[in-house]
Amino acid sequence: MSRILFIVFAGLLVAGLPADIIFAQSGSAPFDVEQASRAYIDTLQGEELEKSNNYFEGGYWLILWGALIGILVDFVILQSRFSARFRDWAERVTKRHWLQPALYALPYVIAGFLLTLPWTIYTGFFREQRYGLMSQSFGDWFGEQMIGLVISLLIFPLLVMAIFAVIRRAPKTWWLWGTGVVSIFLFIGMMLGPVFISPLFNDYHEMADGPMRDRIVAMAAEYDIPAENIYVFDQSKQHKRISANVSGIGPTIRISLNDNLLERTDPDEVAAVMGHELGHYVLGHTWRTIFILALIIGLGLFLVARLAPRLIERHGAKWGVRTISDPAAIPILSLILTAYFFAATPALNSLVRITESDADQFGLDTAREPDGFAKVAMRLSEYRKIEPGPVEEMLFFDHPSGATRVRMAMQWKADNIENPVIQNPGKLEQE
Repeated sequence: MSRILFIVFAGLLVAGLPADIIFAQSGSAPFDVEQASRAYIDTLQGEELEKSNNYFEGGYWLILWGALIGILVDFVILQSRFSARFRDWAERVTKRHWLQPALYALPYVIAGFLLTLPWTIYTGFFREQRYGLMSQSFGDWFGEQMIGLVISLLIFPLLVMAIFAVIRRAPKTWWLWGTGVVSIFLFIGMMLGPVFISPLFNDYHEMADGPMRDRIVAMAAEYDIPAENIYVFDQSKQHKRISANVSGIGPTIRISLNDNLLERTDPDEVAAVMGHELGHYVLGHTWRTIFILALIIGLGLFLVARLAPRLIERHGAKWGVRTISDPAAIPILSLILTAYFFAATPALNSLVRITESDADQFGLDTAREPDGFAKVAMRLSEYRKIEPGPVEEMLFFDHPSGATRVRMAMQWKADNIENPVIQNPGKLEQE
């Protein structure tokens, strides 16, 4: 019997019938989750694997150096007494105490932008270009940095004006009220960002009618997700990365796909990605994220409320900072928060990673495209290390690693697909 099967198998191969179909028909190859996972994971080899690992592992050091540079910039602004000068200028412009922090924020934001500009250029442009992840010219990239600066000059003054208003009114419990203020700003940003900020960087147009849009609409309708607005945006002008999102709150909710997702992937991959993104909406991740961030920010502001007065008492005269309600204290608040968020990086990553994993599971259940999901996980290896160690993944990954996602997809396939077949994905396009 085995000789007959061998002859039939050889004949079908000669005829050009794919081996995975043969296995499916003969039932002779049991589905092994690890073997099916390795079929995908092992497609990344050689120089591409090394390049992916080097890029992502280099990011570990960027976290440290970015925090140190942020602390150093705030220290320079304090030590040089520029902070006091910014405050003095604000007091000369207006006698209204409530407006002075907003005026102070203008030169403070510009100074921070200029002092960190060499670092920003290296990490945001040259490093991305070196790894083949940048599609823009330097001029276009820098133009977007200027747009970001203008946005900061509009939003940050309003935020610090509100924070210092609660510091003056509730000097002992300001950190608690300040947490509420920041949460309100987060909510407004999530609601208005998709409508007013995102279009400043990309052009959005309605997704054309067709089978792919119909499938997205059907998936959304299954969970009563508003799908009147499905947009495609031209992110290929910036980079090659694939992405999509369900953004906004209430009347601003919209589904968006970047053009890379539609042009670089197959329909099963698009469905898998959209299932994941729809999961964020159905599972209430926007509200969960606001709540969790509020708790984390609240703890950070509590530490600021305890540490900043001590720093001001010891060094305030040298820096020209009077009290914590003095706008000149903003760099002190900033450097404490920078150190706090650096220390909290593993916790922040884990919280986000758990949310993303929940969306992954939802996406698999909704799209029912485990192989499409696995292929997308492999494409993301362009800029994410594919197979880290467990501790490494816990500390540095804000999404499940590619290997984790592939194994999840193959386990789902084993549990939910009748007579599953191990696929040979071959070499995925990387250009």
